[in-house]
Amino acid sequence: MSTATAAKGANYDRPGLLSTLGRDGLIQVILWANTLIMLAPIVIMVFSAFKTNAQIFASPFSPPDFTHVGNLIKIWTQTNFLRYLFNSVVVTGSSMALIIVLGTMAAYAIGRYEFRGSGFILMFFLAGLTLPLKLAIIPLFILMRDFGILNNQLSLILVYVAMGLPTTVFILTGFIRTLPNELEDAARMDGASELRIMWSVMLPLVRPAMVIAAIQNVVPIWNDFFFPLVFIQNDDLKTLPQGLTSFMGEYTTDWGVLFAGLTLSAAPIILIYIVLSRQFINGMTAGAVK
Repeated sequence: MSTATAAKGANYDRPGLLSTLGRDGLIQVILWANTLIMLAPIVIMVFSAFKTNAQIFASPFSPPDFTHVGNLIKIWTQTNFLRYLFNSVVVTGSSMALIIVLGTMAAYAIGRYEFRGSGFILMFFLAGLTLPLKLAIIPLFILMRDFGILNNQLSLILVYVAMGLPTTVFILTGFIRTLPNELEDAARMDGASELRIMWSVMLPLVRPAMVIAAIQNVVPIWNDFFFPLVFIQNDDLKTLPQGLTSFMGEYTTDWGVLFAGLTLSAAPIILIYIVLSRQFINGMTAGAVK
């Protein structure tokens, strides 16, 4: 009797098991398809960096001869690419340093201390998520002109910091609030100052969230074309997205050199993500568990 009941139960469980396996298989297919869709443009870009114009138009999807590095040599020796790369590193690095430092201090104050107006300050930062700065480009242009920093990298840094702080404060505040109070209470009993508690106790725990905030901001800053186009006219101050447009001629374009520039400009961000991917995943999973 018990054997028949067990067999009957197994038969009832079999449709549910098959449904679960089918659903998991469908999810895997969707994920693989999404991976291929996301990687295809990158692969084509890298392949085109090693081809001539004729090869790009004749066989855009075929693997190239990777020993053909003429485009890479040309972009390093005959263009202003290194200057554009240096400008992007300076602007992005300075912006990210200010965003992380200021955003961490603001988020720590809002998340760990109770004071009147803390909720209003948080809402003030979050309001920046609903107000795209591109809508205020004319007032911003007039403001930068009055400050005398048009055609200056400082104008870009100030705009990017204003763009990045709302997201950073939002991410870090939510993460900091989940940390147990017992950690800082124990540090206070040991005689640690507030600055010491923040630097030595709390910030190491917040590092995954800081990586998430950094990746969230560094990609749009590195790839931004709009604000450099408005604020920068001097060729020696242009960033990579704006500078790469100079490789496109009015009548002819050397697409191999252009794709080589795109490949080299994308490489730093890809390397940063690979290096910080473990911290990024830890931050995502830690936030989900908490």
